[in-house]
Amino acid sequence: MQLFLMRHGEASFDALSDRERKLTETGRIQTGYMANWLAKQVSHFDLVIVSPYLRAQQTWQEVSKHLAEPRKWLVLDDVTPSGDAKVAIDVVLAYAEQYKADNVLVIAHMPILGFMVSELVAGVEPPLFATSAVAHIDKHTHNASFVAMTAPHQVVV
Repeated sequence: MQLFLMRHGEASFDALSDRERKLTETGRIQTGYMANWLAKQVSHFDLVIVSPYLRAQQTWQEVSKHLAEPRKWLVLDDVTPSGDAKVAIDVVLAYAEQYKADNVLVIAHMPILGFMVSELVAGVEPPLFATSAVAHIDKHTHNASFVAMTAPHQVVV
């Protein structure tokens, strides 16, 4: 399975709660860059999992404009900022198995994304994700390898 973990785009702090923070214009633009990059990496996603927080939902809306419709997409509370990374990985892998997903995209937040990487890939410290950045992990059976981390500033527009 090819697993792509994406942090939401840049979000405003002008909101009543963390859950309601909206993408900024820069966040939308950077997410568009990364969506174009993703479309060149993967022809389609079998499964997309998105945090219920507004900025993650808006990130998915931007990304989905550039990709083929996934076979299945879900909104899960397990991938919110304060979620448990081990539980999140278990849930993502269970859904990937259930839907026989070869290409999976998860759109979530820091710090859980960094901890998910270190849960999946033995010996890897939790990386920091820039907004809209994507970590690519190659996961086969019990082994997983960290392929790359790509951020908007690295993408040729």
